[in-house]
Amino acid sequence: MTHSESTPGPRNLPSGVHHAVRPGTVLLRLETTASREGILDGAWWPRSRDIGAELPALLSALTGHLGPLTRVGLDATAWDGLPTRIVVDDRVVHIDSFPVGDSTVLITRGETDVFSLLVVPPDATPEAAHAAMAQAARADNLSPAKQILIDTGSGQTPQQ
Repeated sequence: MTHSESTPGPRNLPSGVHHAVRPGTVLLRLETTASREGILDGAWWPRSRDIGAELPALLSALTGHLGPLTRVGLDATAWDGLPTRIVVDDRVVHIDSFPVGDSTVLITRGETDVFSLLVVPPDATPEAAHAAMAQAARADNLSPAKQILIDTGSGQTPQQ
């Protein structure tokens, strides 16, 4: 059997993959161990509340690391114009929305493999956002998303 005919093995979170941030690049940080022992698997810092503009880049980036995704769970109150499904890389990804207000997004691969990401508010300062993303991606993190946002000041609007 050639390499192209072999079936891919299970994909884990990437190990220390870092790319320079360019305009239009999704701002995402993932836990770099396969253990997935913390409460969260990483963090996402969208640039706006426009889910139609933000979600495709996130899902495309995650698909590159995790393989095909099937569902996304979002807080309905945190986004403008939430659709029920989106097409990413020629695959339909279903969107579930709930008024939970828990500052997370749940990404499902397959039927039951769920990745939980902290959602940093778009208006967070870069310093606060980076601190929140770093804490959420730690393998030993035991703080829920809301507490991370409080601890790092990421949930507050920057002073004008």
